[in-house]
Amino acid sequence: MSRKVLLDSNQLDIILHRLACQLVEKHTNFEDTVLIGIQPRGIYVAERIISILKDEYGLDHLKTGQLDITFYRDDFRRGEKPLEANKTRIDFVVEDKNVIFIDDVLYTGRSIRAALTAIQSFGRPLEIELLSLIDRRFSRHLPIQPDYTGRQVDAINDEKVKVSWKEQDGEDAVYLIAKDLDHE
Repeated sequence: MSRKVLLDSNQLDIILHRLACQLVEKHTNFEDTVLIGIQPRGIYVAERIISILKDEYGLDHLKTGQLDITFYRDDFRRGEKPLEANKTRIDFVVEDKNVIFIDDVLYTGRSIRAALTAIQSFGRPLEIELLSLIDRRFSRHLPIQPDYTGRQVDAINDEKVKVSWKEQDGEDAVYLIAKDLDHE
């Protein structure tokens, strides 16, 4: 396996600050806007952006949550091992709110389709937007596009994009991982 650094910790920090700034430009005081991290790895992006919004923009009244989509996925019965659900934490109604889904990598679009179904349990949002740290734009199976993008990556074939977070993986970085065909 070969591994190429797409973003180091400094570049990742700059992108997160830019995304937070774009959110402030559009939603100003977030009075009717909620931020929801998609489980499992979108919550790390969400936590970082929420921290920036609170610390640097003084937005202490943000409504935030975490959404588990495990059993809303169209492929959850296809694997050989049983899936384990993550925790959903949404302690507010999304009725007539602007919902911003936050995820780490937008790949096929199936996770976001599942999130669109899952959020209906909490009310009918006025509008739903998508913030994605990484957009693998040539891999979509569904017509889903991000409203806010950290970086577009043109990964092909068996290449994978891995987002590492200090809290989970010991470092902040984004990697493009490819199988070495010479070693198969």
